[in-house]
Amino acid sequence: MKRALFSVSDKTGVAEFARALKDRGWEVIATGGTQQLLEREGIATTGISEVTGFPEICDGRVKTLHPAVHGALLARRDDREHMGTLCGLGILPIDLVCVNLYPFRQTVARAGVTLAEATEQIDIGGPSMLRSAAKNNVSVTVVCDPADYAEVLAEIAREGDTTPELRLRLAARAYTHTAEYDMAIAAYMRREAGLSEKLFLSFERTQELRYGENPHQRAAFYREADEVPYSLASARQLHGKELSYNNIQDANAALELLREFDDPCCVAVKHMNPCGTALGADAADAWRRAYEADPVSIFGGIVALNRPLTREAAAAMKPVFLEIVIAPAFEPEALELLAAKKNLRLLTVRMDADTAPARQLASVNGGLLVQELDRTDEVPAAGQCVTRRRPTERQLADLAFAWRIVKHVKSNAVVAVRDGRTLGVGAGQMNRVGSARIALEEARAKGVAEGIVLASDGFFPFDDCVRLAAGYGVEAIAQPGGSVRDADSVAAADELNVAMVFTGVRHFKH
Repeated sequence: MKRALFSVSDKTGVAEFARALKDRGWEVIATGGTQQLLEREGIATTGISEVTGFPEICDGRVKTLHPAVHGALLARRDDREHMGTLCGLGILPIDLVCVNLYPFRQTVARAGVTLAEATEQIDIGGPSMLRSAAKNNVSVTVVCDPADYAEVLAEIAREGDTTPELRLRLAARAYTHTAEYDMAIAAYMRREAGLSEKLFLSFERTQELRYGENPHQRAAFYREADEVPYSLASARQLHGKELSYNNIQDANAALELLREFDDPCCVAVKHMNPCGTALGADAADAWRRAYEADPVSIFGGIVALNRPLTREAAAAMKPVFLEIVIAPAFEPEALELLAAKKNLRLLTVRMDADTAPARQLASVNGGLLVQELDRTDEVPAAGQCVTRRRPTERQLADLAFAWRIVKHVKSNAVVAVRDGRTLGVGAGQMNRVGSARIALEEARAKGVAEGIVLASDGFFPFDDCVRLAAGYGVEAIAQPGGSVRDADSVAAADELNVAMVFTGVRHFKH
């Protein structure tokens, strides 16, 4: 008679799995709560203490750590000495282990969880059984995921037992399961102990991409286990062809900028830089103003809104060629309108508030850079003014808008704004005056020659940007300050009657 040992925390489908084995003549061994569940379901089981001849002790902390369990799992079936030892000790082999582990990750994710509570969710016997069974996968089947129950049963029904190929795959999954579990424990314990010299990462592949940035590059998309707001990794795609590597990069940039705003806002992104951003009275108004900010660059762009997409907004978008539209939700009529465009990708993304610190990972040859994401929410204030002319309330509102945008533009970055809408974006230039000129020329091309405010992600090393800005109708500037020549920029601003604030914070983005 074949024997299966059950000890699960996630009891999804376990009764059906055990019953199917029982119906095929297997003996079912079970521990604690798993045995109670199976017995309630009318499945006769053998308790673990009957196997070990020893009671569960220490509140169940010790129940399977016994030679009658691990000898039964680890003994090589093709080794006469191993099998003779089992026979001499009265130990029967165990042919299948169905084990999943205590919910440690879910426990430590709860707000206010204590170290003692977390420690109680560290499984000892479970990982030991998984590792023993997986090591002896030549003979033993190890199952740690309810999603695998059906495949295991199908093979047993077809072949009389699982195949070596399936047992190897299941063993690999078991070692992955225990490795991720141990990483979660180590990461939590190290955080509690204040240790930081090692970094543990665990990501799950969600999508094989057609290619990377270019067709000759292979790529895939992975996500972390914990779902977070404003994340493409947990987005729901409602329509359109699959996302590409560049789509995901651009959409992520759009969401990172969008999370800066509470009022209705629309962000359009091309090549990871915002090409049009605007506040509005509602989704349709925000879209209209963002589109008008740069109707040329928005062609083929990614658009994200922080309000449900309405029919009115969808009707205004429909004539424009876009790659992706992202919103927290789509009204049914809006979805119907945009879904008429076969290739347009429509995605919903969680956009609830999130104050938890987030990290950014960047690979370099042979290493990894890790930093906190730039989530500072300070905006230019009247008290930071360094010029004789003071910014008006309207200008301060526009400076705050521009300052939130400029930190999401590739350095060197300069953004021109008026009335809660971008007029021009200068991105990624090798000198700051070049970025300023691009942004200001875009504003002039739209026929705007006054009432403009300007934000720069880094300080002005000379007064040339101030003089250039004044010539294009800029009335107020926000910049970090900190240059040895700050006095020159302040003097030029006073000379040209431009208000300027020094924020004391820079927002480089490489």
